Amino acid sequence: MSARVLGRSSVRRLTIGLALTALIGTYAAVRTFSADAAEIPISQGKPVTASSVENGGAAAANAVDGNGGTRWASAFSDPQWLQVDLGAPATITKVVLNWEAAYARDFTVQTSANGASWTTINTTVNGTGGVQTLNVSGSGRYVKLNTTRRATQYGVSLWEFQVFGTGGSTPTGNPTTIPPGAVRVAEFLADCPFSHRLPDDPIVFPGLPGASHMHSFFGSTVTNGNTTVNDLVNGPSNCNPAVDKSSYWVPTLYQDGVAKEPVITTFYYLGEGVSDAVREQTQPLPFGLRIVAGNAKATAPDATTISRWSCLHHNEAGAGKDFINCPADSMLESYLDFPQCWNGRDLDSADHKSHMAYPVNGACPSTHPVPVPKLRQVLRYPVNGDPSRIRLSSGAGFTMHGDFFNAWPQAEMERRVAYCIRLKVKCGANGTA
Repeated sequence: MSARVLGRSSVRRLTIGLALTALIGTYAAVRTFSADAAEIPISQGKPVTASSVENGGAAAANAVDGNGGTRWASAFSDPQWLQVDLGAPATITKVVLNWEAAYARDFTVQTSANGASWTTINTTVNGTGGVQTLNVSGSGRYVKLNTTRRATQYGVSLWEFQVFGTGGSTPTGNPTTIPPGAVRVAEFLADCPFSHRLPDDPIVFPGLPGASHMHSFFGSTVTNGNTTVNDLVNGPSNCNPAVDKSSYWVPTLYQDGVAKEPVITTFYYLGEGVSDAVREQTQPLPFGLRIVAGNAKATAPDATTISRWSCLHHNEAGAGKDFINCPADSMLESYLDFPQCWNGRDLDSADHKSHMAYPVNGACPSTHPVPVPKLRQVLRYPVNGDPSRIRLSSGAGFTMHGDFFNAWPQAEMERRVAYCIRLKVKCGANGTA
């Protein structure tokens, strides 16, 4: 009897042992298969931008670094967005969102071929956070997550934002070290000569050629009253670097009734005017952004006069909001700074200004939380002498204003912002020190 019981126990132990061995073997096989078959996201390590960043340790790049221990976190407001550049067109089949505790309840996922026109490939309402796998069908070079409702009082936060599919390209990466001897000024630039004159303004009077006062255009050589961002991208530019397809324009300047165009035209992109902490979070100017700086309708040199006038190589002549008298061996200079805080949503607004703001005490206001490079327009005119002989097509010198229609390729803008602005390196037109 005892022998029989012992035999049954032995058999039972043997059966359990075999079952455990089989289970362990199966588990090992599954783990091995999973490791061997693991997909690498086509978004991993690619250039990424965001509407905002909570702090220096929660950068947008953390969401695509393949490290589940680092995260992107936004400011404590709605809406927010995170956008990745896949480097080339791709077919997108799946998006995986690995949320931190601060997740979004409502959001969409969109794709774009050019960073301007977007197609929604997923809409989620009342999401529950955690790891969300979205099986989607789409194509494009850019993929954007737009969050519209937070689940907590904090911002939204992702451990990883993973895009799967085919296509895209291997990232070249951005420089992360400052070269020896580099000048520590956060700056890159574009030299864009005068191109043409037209009584057009595709920002203020889109689709209405001839509706504006006379403007002098720089950069894109095709700008007119009907111009769209696609026209800029597909048209020629006289800028150095040639990759800058943007259009810049100002009211035409006249001396004694004769149009005078600037002979030196430089457009600087700067990281000044904000604290170092804010500068290090600077985001690229969004593709298709339109801005007007200054006041064409000003009736006096008041606070709305953003521009200033001075004399080349003659600081003793002073500077002012209206034209000044420059010596015979000098030229009249115009300086105009565009706002560098964006609301994170709109590429334009009804007055072409409200979607942007100037920083206050070295920081962007909560209504416009996204720091972008400050565009500084510097124009030097072959004009001097009696300022009463000078006028703008918009009026007196204090009506000076500038229009900017951004058509920089997104990847190129991101590279320059990452290297020249965030690292604080003075770059030339080629985007290097």
